[in-house]
Amino acid sequence: MQPLLDLDILPDPRVPGSGDPEGQDVDAPKAVGAEVDGTRRVYIETYGCQMNVADSEVVASVLTGEGYGLTLDAASADVILLNTCAIRENAEQKVRRRLAELRHDKRHRGRPMQLGVLGCMAERLRTKLLEEEKLVDLVVGPDAYRDLPRLLDANEGTGQAAVNVQLSREETYAEIAPVRYDTNGLSAFVSIMRGCDNMCAFCVVPFTRGRERSRPSDSILDEVKALVDAGYKEVTVLGQNVNSYRSGENGATVSFAELLYRVSLLSPELRIRYSTSHPKDCSDELLHVHRERTNVCNFIHLPVQHGSTEVLERMRRTYTRDEYLALIERARAIVPGVSFSTDLIAGFCGETEAEHAETLSLMDLVRYDHAFMFAYSERPQTYAARKFVDDVPEEVKKRRLTEIIDRQRAHGLESNRRDVGTTQVVLVEGPSKRSDAQLMGRTDTNKVVVFDRDDRVQKGDYARVRVVDCSSATLHGAFVETTTLAAG
Repeated sequence: MQPLLDLDILPDPRVPGSGDPEGQDVDAPKAVGAEVDGTRRVYIETYGCQMNVADSEVVASVLTGEGYGLTLDAASADVILLNTCAIRENAEQKVRRRLAELRHDKRHRGRPMQLGVLGCMAERLRTKLLEEEKLVDLVVGPDAYRDLPRLLDANEGTGQAAVNVQLSREETYAEIAPVRYDTNGLSAFVSIMRGCDNMCAFCVVPFTRGRERSRPSDSILDEVKALVDAGYKEVTVLGQNVNSYRSGENGATVSFAELLYRVSLLSPELRIRYSTSHPKDCSDELLHVHRERTNVCNFIHLPVQHGSTEVLERMRRTYTRDEYLALIERARAIVPGVSFSTDLIAGFCGETEAEHAETLSLMDLVRYDHAFMFAYSERPQTYAARKFVDDVPEEVKKRRLTEIIDRQRAHGLESNRRDVGTTQVVLVEGPSKRSDAQLMGRTDTNKVVVFDRDDRVQKGDYARVRVVDCSSATLHGAFVETTTLAAG
């Protein structure tokens, strides 16, 4: 799975036009990427965000440590676990359909199989899933993965549903070495914190993942160092709001900027990305790390959510339109050539045509390279669900979302056209998804480049590629030579 930089709570599902350049269906589930022998075989299917992918790697580690095996084949599994997302109603409905399908398979397969739901949706819908709809055998929240072996044993022994959705103020899984989820062996996610203290009006994460807590920096550095030693070339450090990372150690506080700086020193050949950022916490100190450390990618996912100060206030985003634009300008002054992506919500409660127009005008001012774009979906428990009326008609939401997508598609094409004629350093990730005759990789600014195979370059190399053409989502290039990240 490619590293994706997503919104505040990192939802992977993308609407058409937000642009997966290689045709990747990021709304589809991802199965754990390794076969591991064990007494009972577990199939893990992950929905939603990068954080969920990282969590599934922790789950795989916990279970294999207790003798379970991993399989890529659901039909052969003794245990099937769906790691779920609660960010949008569509995500929940997709999981519900999958659960019904698996429950049907379970009744007809002729041998025992345990079915469980993990993650954000599990915590929010435990009563419905277990008692009312009886869809699953166990429900496990995002802070209870260490308890999975016991819960599986209890369910197997008694036939009674097992549940642990208790949230924690301390759990970070800091010392658990994840079983890596991706299969390319080059890019990995490293979770540096859990939970969120921002109470954005539209967001359910504080209720499903709990309060914010940070991992000790030493455990993060050890994990990244192990990845470097294993040949990984890129890490994406993850948190609901990485900019608010704080770890008190030896009488001092390690900030996110300091952590990122220390990670960058581990290897000059390791690209470092992060996701996601809240604009209120994006510091000049962090921007100077981007400028000073060449292996910290000059790409920042900076979710704005909306272009209207009035809507931002209703969303409880704690910054104004002007403050956000000033941050963009300051970042561009400190980090020449920095690239931005964002998240945009169409049709939030009470949104007028004039407020929607302010989103379009902000897009024109910033001209993002990438964006993740959504129609507002009311989530239970959130401030918006309790205080506001979801009063924008669905057809209006869809029309406004289409306008946002069209605007971003134009800006993406404009940005890519500026790269035509330039030479970019690309980390080669392997064959293009559309043709084995081509390779693909990503630039420092997270743009996908596709180019014809050449015997002089292989997966895992850094390559200089001259950009010769583009679409709104993909750069098309010609291989020049291999290089190192340090040489550029």
